[in-house]
Amino acid sequence: MKKLSIIVPCYNEEEVLPLFYEEITRVMAEMKRAHDELCFELLFVDDGSKDKTLEGLRALAKQDPQVRYISFSRNFGKEAGMFAGLQNSTGDYVVVMDADLQHPPSYLPQMYDYVRTGEYDCATTRRVNRTGESKVRSFFAMQFYKIMNRISQTEIVDGAQDFRFMTRQMVDAILDMHEYNRFSKGIFSWVGFRTKYIEIENVERAAGTTAWSFWSLFRYSLEGIFAFSTAPLSIAAFLGVFSCIISFILMIFVIIRTIFFGEPVAGFPSIMCAVFLLGGLQLFCTGVLGQYLAKTYLETKNRPIYLVRETETIQRGREQDN
Repeated sequence: MKKLSIIVPCYNEEEVLPLFYEEITRVMAEMKRAHDELCFELLFVDDGSKDKTLEGLRALAKQDPQVRYISFSRNFGKEAGMFAGLQNSTGDYVVVMDADLQHPPSYLPQMYDYVRTGEYDCATTRRVNRTGESKVRSFFAMQFYKIMNRISQTEIVDGAQDFRFMTRQMVDAILDMHEYNRFSKGIFSWVGFRTKYIEIENVERAAGTTAWSFWSLFRYSLEGIFAFSTAPLSIAAFLGVFSCIISFILMIFVIIRTIFFGEPVAGFPSIMCAVFLLGGLQLFCTGVLGQYLAKTYLETKNRPIYLVRETETIQRGREQDN
């Protein structure tokens, strides 16, 4: 028998959870009929949801022995949810997918066909368009991939999603990376392995609202840049050298104009412009250094990536005690 673990990070997915469960169980039944060597586990990771997501997971775990769940003590973020799922999965193959049905379960059979032959270690989907997204958000997303691939040695495919079907070998390689500041899109690419990209049309959420605002996506993109590139440090150094050169040229220009042409040097305006320019550059460079120092500081604390409050096993024990 070959076990397929399906990891589903959840945050406030009360509305869409029944729709997802209905669709994923239908696909699992189809795969079981086509491949009788397969068995399944559904591992939901509740990332400190504030709605009734946890209650829904408890009910699913009671009615379906294939369902497991992990509930965090608070919201640790999707990256922590994916890591917890990978760490607690037991399958020979592991899938990571969202609960909002933007990662269509209907692609799982095709992914399994690519991976089970041994030709590929991972099958993932790649969006060929951004239908349903605002033009501003789509523009900045495309610019992020362009910038990231120019400044980083790790290639991140534009439109590649977190919807991934992986072998146990690849999962174990990902779990060997214990870094606290995680950027899974970069980690998936960094570990390598042979990956098949399946092009799909963008799918909107089946229900509920997304927790990813423009600001949260912007911060997430910065996480990726600082995690997989040291280019910002080089930029800061370049700006420092460039500012020194410009200042030196201006100094020579002012001296020549004053000595040879007798023109008075403008006082307050020129000084203020220089102060603001150099002060802004210094603050920018200090901020870049601060970001890298902050990441190092968090890593040296060696705090756990997540904390578990409840699992289906803990809940059953509580119910038996009562």
